[in-house]
Amino acid sequence: MPYRVWAAVIVMTLAFVPAGSCGDITPEGKKLAESLDAMDVEHLWIPKHRVAWKTGKSLGPELMDGRSHTHCSAFVAAVCLRHDVYILRPPEHTTTLLANAQADWLAGEGEKKGWKSVKTATAAQQQANQGKLVVVVFKEANPEKSGHIAIVRPSTKSDADIRESGPEVIQAGKTNANSTSAREGFKNHKAAWPDGLRYYVHELKGD
Repeated sequence: MPYRVWAAVIVMTLAFVPAGSCGDITPEGKKLAESLDAMDVEHLWIPKHRVAWKTGKSLGPELMDGRSHTHCSAFVAAVCLRHDVYILRPPEHTTTLLANAQADWLAGEGEKKGWKSVKTATAAQQQANQGKLVVVVFKEANPEKSGHIAIVRPSTKSDADIRESGPEVIQAGKTNANSTSAREGFKNHKAAWPDGLRYYVHELKGD
């Protein structure tokens, strides 16, 4: 087929790519995904245990006091630490109700540390696919109730899937998940999905 015909075919194909498509995962996005997988979140930062926030290792047997003892904010802090990115964490704030405090910090002081607000769930997924560190956070209105925070992980899910269930996330919580939707991950917070979620992005340093 002549070159000009091939060029026309390519242009026509690109014209039918859905607007706002998240596109492919870049090499930087694949590297980010590998580093997130290496966190082994499904076996560390487990609920109902006291854990070392940096490593997620349990500090003792399961707690039987009837409380959930979840570690979403500690896990996010550990991910950020391993990527040389600062987010509010111990010792500046205890792990108690840390997710709510991180939500406030990201909306305020976070910009001084390189965090930028991301307006939509689709844009958040796009940024993660490019290898940028993206968090999604929900602050509970009740100051005595814990909010929730997670990391958006690279994914080729479609725009329709994102509209339906949000970007793909990795999280610790009542259920730890290496890969789940934001809608599923935040389901224990009734006011979270979709309008209560806030997204923030931070550039990562290259090699």
